[in-house]
Amino acid sequence: MAVPKRRTSRSRRRKRLASNSALTLPQIQHCPQCSEATQAHRVCPSCGFYKGRQVLTIKGQS
Repeated sequence: MAVPKRRTSRSRRRKRLASNSALTLPQIQHCPQCSEATQAHRVCPSCGFYKGRQVLTIKGQS
């Protein structure tokens, strides 16, 4: 059975673990109804449309 010859240092271990937890930014798309920037697969917060249908009614919307 393979056994490490030396103990892995804190910095080496932390570097290895940190590479797995890199944050990714959410993907931004433009709403086809109002052309506002929205996240993919989410209801548009400015107009309330999702996949071409009105899902939410937004107060103050005319």
